Amino acid sequence: MTQIANTGEFLPLHHDQSETDQEKALRRVADAVHRVNEAIIRAVGAGVSVELVRTSRFHDGSGNWGDQMIPMIRATATPEDKH
Repeated sequence: MTQIANTGEFLPLHHDQSETDQEKALRRVADAVHRVNEAIIRAVGAGVSVELVRTSRFHDGSGNWGDQMIPMIRATATPEDKH
């Protein structure tokens, strides 16, 4: 992934016309993970804790699999919450 200087934002890689289906799938997953990581950084900056939890594992029936996740979010207690 190409990172833009000083912003923390990622640009998707330019795809090549000769990419295989596996390479395209891998690029899509990598791009999505980078977007998730950016969102996590923003959420933490906004005062919440984020944990990704595996909820299931997808199998295609021919030996390939992938983990599926959900975010568990916990807001940071404010001084008003402690009274």
